[in-house]
Formats: sequence, structure tokens, C-alpha cells
Amino acid sequence: MLRSSSRARGPLWRNPAVRALVFQAILLLALVALVAMIVFNTMANLEARGITTGFGFLNERAGFSIPQTLIDYSGNSTYARTFIVGLLNTLLVSVMGIVAATIIGFAVGISRLSTNWLLAKLAAVYVETFRNIPLLVQILFWYFAVLQALPSPRQSLAVFDIFFINVRGLVMPDPQPLPGFEAVLWALLLAVGMVALLVLYARRRQARTGKALPMYWLGAALIIGLPLLVFLATGMPLEWSIPEMAGFNFRGGVTIIPELMALWLALSIYTAAFIAEIVRSGIQSVPHGQVEAARSLSLPGNITLRKVVIPQAMRVIVPQLTSQYLNLIKNSSLATAIGYPDLVAVFAGTALNQTGQAIEIVAMTMAVYLVISLVVSALMNIYNARTLLKER
Repeated sequence: MLRSSSRARGPLWRNPAVRALVFQAILLLALVALVAMIVFNTMANLEARGITTGFGFLNERAGFSIPQTLIDYSGNSTYARTFIVGLLNTLLVSVMGIVAATIIGFAVGISRLSTNWLLAKLAAVYVETFRNIPLLVQILFWYFAVLQALPSPRQSLAVFDIFFINVRGLVMPDPQPLPGFEAVLWALLLAVGMVALLVLYARRRQARTGKALPMYWLGAALIIGLPLLVFLATGMPLEWSIPEMAGFNFRGGVTIIPELMALWLALSIYTAAFIAEIVRSGIQSVPHGQVEAARSLSLPGNITLRKVVIPQAMRVIVPQLTSQYLNLIKNSSLATAIGYPDLVAVFAGTALNQTGQAIEIVAMTMAVYLVISLVVSALMNIYNARTLLKER
């Protein structure tokens, strides 16, 4: 019996499962050998040219200035500080772009389905215009054709004599916190926590009684009112640095450089055109019977859109919206075309040219974009899992 069963199975090399394992092992070994060969050849070439490897250069002095910094930075700062400054600038324009593109995209997408003929056509013209012009061209347009055509600082366009727009950017008052301002921040965090607890209570109350609480008004009152009360109670611990003209430039205040404004406008408007089409398709995917049922209950149009249509459309919108967010983050690297000091410009550009550490700098830059994209994707996937239809 043992011989017959052994003869029935046949040799191992005829077993599909065994052959699959052998082929995978061979492929894995070949891949490891290829990577090892590339690494060894690269190290040998670098050593032959006298180029040192490693990340020790991060502690060296950078020796160049950056026009926009969100943290303290000077010419004596290290390359590690340069990396952080570039990373923060990239995150700043990415977050600003995502927020603006989402708001514009939803507004335009809903407008495309409007019964108002003029509004729907204007939204269609917006989409067809901006999504068919290359992003780089739009960045150059906003920077050179619009912002660089503004007047000089002495002929600035003034708004209420505290906001000034000129070729060097937007100059606006700079808030300076005083002792006691920390209490306002703690009040804001407390208000956010209270709103989160109130949302949980409102959901349970509605599930139990069917009555909904006006969460938008209650949340806004808490988030705005509580910090405002603490702000007034602590003697308004905040003063403003008002910009004033001194010589050929403004003194005081804070300046938003034109490179940031041009990049932000281009990224927001370009990405919003794609988001608008995603929103339109998502809304149209909702069965028309849902809208008719809401109308039969005499629900107003805005309530129908907000409570019936949009929640169901989000199941279609969110996966595509994630791709647009990731594209916006990666497209922010086009900032080098106009000199905005993002991660690519100051670290993978100036720092790389000065140090020659191409492998380390490029690897760090790629890793940063990879991590940012994975984090955004993970957050959107969590939200998407909550919006999916739960079937029994």
C-alpha cells in the first residue's frame, strides 16, 4: 500500500505546489543578488570618486538662507534643520491645497447638477478649462502673469490699511501671543473634546428617541465661544504687529510670499476640477428614488442633499478623492519651477548641490513623500470603511 500511494503521488518536481515554491525561491534569490550587485557597484564607484557616504552631513552647516520658514532658521543652521524646514513647507502647501481643493471641488461638482442653467454651464466651463491645462503651466501663469504683475511695495494695494498686496506678496498683521495665551489654547482643546463627547451623546439620543440635536450650532458655539470667553477673561493676551512702510519695504507684520500663493492657487484650482467630476459622478450614482422619497417627506432641498444624497455618494467619492489628495501632495514638488522653498527645492536641490550626497538626500526625499502618502491613504481608508454600507 505504501508503494502504490508513493507511486501515485509521483516525484516532487511534478508537484505544482513544490514547483511554485522552487520558482519563487529562485526569483527571490535573483532579486536579492541584483540588489546586492547594485549596492556593491554603487559603493565601489563612490569610493573610487572619493565621495563619502552616510548621514553625517546632516550635522554640517548649511550656509544658505530660505525665504519662508515656519521654525527658526539661519545661515548657521544644519542640513538637518534645512530638511525640517523644507518638510514643513511641503506639508503647509499640501494641507492648504487639500482644504481649498475640497471646498471648491464640492461646490463646483454640486453646481454642475444645478437646475440653474447659467450656474451649471459656468461649473462645466471651469472643469473643462482647468483640468485640461497642465499644472505646471497654471503655476507659471499665476506666478508670472498675475502675481509678478502686481505693483511695487510703495504702490501696494491696501485693504483697510492693514493688508497690503504687492509684488513681494501679501503683508498682513502678525499676532504676537502674550503670557496667558496658553489658557486660550487649552480652552480650545477642551472645547474640541466637549464637542466630540456631545456628538456621541447626540447619536445615542437620536437612536433612542429619534430627535436630533443642532450639532452644527452647538459645536460652533463651543469651539468659538469657550476660547473667546477665556480670551476675554485673561485680559486679551494677544497683540498685533501692524505692518508699516519703512524705506522700500514693510516693517512688522508677516509676509506670505508670492511663490506660496501661486503654488497654492494652482494646486487648489487644478485639483478641484477633478474633485468636481468625482463629486458629480458620486451624486449621480445615488438612486433617484432616494431623492423622490425625501421629497415625498417634504424635506427641503438642502436637507435632502446633506442628509440623504451626500452620505450615500461618499461611498463612491472617497476612494477617488484619496487618489486626488495623493496627487496634490506629489504635485507640490513642482514648486521648484517658481522657487518655493519646499522639500525638493531646498533639500533635494540646494542641499544636494552643496553636499553631493545624492543617494542619501534623494532616498530621504522619496521616503518622506512615501510616508506622507501612506498616512493620508490610511486615514482616508479608515474614513472610507466607516462610510461603506454595512450588510448583514
